[in-house]
Amino acid sequence: MGKHAPPADHNDYDDYHNQAAAPRRGLVIVASTRAAQGVYEDESGKTLATWLASRGFDTPEPVIVADADIPNHFAQLFGDIASLPQVVLTTGGTGPAPRDVTPEATLNVVEKEMPGFGEQMRQISLYYVPTAILSRQTAGIRGKCLIVNLPGRPKAIAETLGGVRGEEGGIKVHGLFSAIPYCIDLIGGPFIETDETVSKAFRPQRK
Repeated sequence: MGKHAPPADHNDYDDYHNQAAAPRRGLVIVASTRAAQGVYEDESGKTLATWLASRGFDTPEPVIVADADIPNHFAQLFGDIASLPQVVLTTGGTGPAPRDVTPEATLNVVEKEMPGFGEQMRQISLYYVPTAILSRQTAGIRGKCLIVNLPGRPKAIAETLGGVRGEEGGIKVHGLFSAIPYCIDLIGGPFIETDETVSKAFRPQRK
């Protein structure tokens, strides 16, 4: 189940179980002016919310925000660090068009940038489309919250989260979720156990 052994020290052992029992909360933000205006029904946000819920995160309905309103929305949302969920996933607004400002809004609120997430997403997407180099997704940490920008289409979201597999099913490029549980461990969030039939988390072996 992707679980590592609890620490031997009694106090650390209690902390481990308190951490494992802590609620896991997620939030999905959709950056789309047309979806916010009702021009079309959002599908990407629903895909992400379902994905988070299937991995044990209490996740409300996606929040749909017009592209131009993303910076102000982020400033308000991330202003209260204590109330943040452990994971915020965004979708949309990461291209080169003038309206695409999700990465900038993200970098304005995080305390630490995690550029490896964006690098991995582009590496995965390049297996499918050459225009992946135009994507500007990034990630970062604020308090005990991990914020990750994802692509705007459900197919691209599934590819970046799941990774790339060879013809025989072996992993060629790991998907993003492989690293998310351990990242949440490191920033003091709750321990996340995973069902390996759904998705496998990677944690280094304890010495």
